Amino acid sequence: MRTAGLAAGVTLAALVAGGPAWSAPPGARVGDVAPVFTLNDVADRPHSLEQHRGKIVVLEWYNPDCPAVKRHHQRAKTMKELAAKYKDRDVVWLAINSGAPGKQGHGQERNARSVREYEIEYPVLLDPSGEVGRAYGARVTPHMFVIDRAGKLVYAGAIDDEGKAGVNYVEKAVEALLADEPVERPETRAYG
Repeated sequence: MRTAGLAAGVTLAALVAGGPAWSAPPGARVGDVAPVFTLNDVADRPHSLEQHRGKIVVLEWYNPDCPAVKRHHQRAKTMKELAAKYKDRDVVWLAINSGAPGKQGHGQERNARSVREYEIEYPVLLDPSGEVGRAYGARVTPHMFVIDRAGKLVYAGAIDDEGKAGVNYVEKAVEALLADEPVERPETRAYG
């Protein structure tokens, strides 16, 4: 009985603290060193995570044809505006498409076209094997990750609270890092 009460209390605390309890997908964990990678962008130029050491890095898992991605790129302009806000503050924004051949939004041509369509000013990297996506545990698009200047993963989850309270989790994480403060909410459930 005491164990059941404790479990109910933990579940209630999780609900009060930020929604239903859930398990993070396998992959990189907040607090760990972020998995390093080198991927080519849509113009076939290589980009490595290591080249940005010393800067804050935001990773956006991306599929140009996903309705949630379209909403944030076409209508709300969430990604474009947030990337632009921090562009001159040593914050690097990288989009990564881990779509396999034959899947929605896959391929160099489709992603290059989306860069023009959505007026994206940061690199869109291609991960057709899905290796980098698996290393991070990216499961949906957009799935967001924030890496601190030392290369440690400090945030994983959704871009925002889907308009429920107007909270942009990535913006809060980046602001905390810029102020040399801990990220208040290091994990949320990604949607897409």
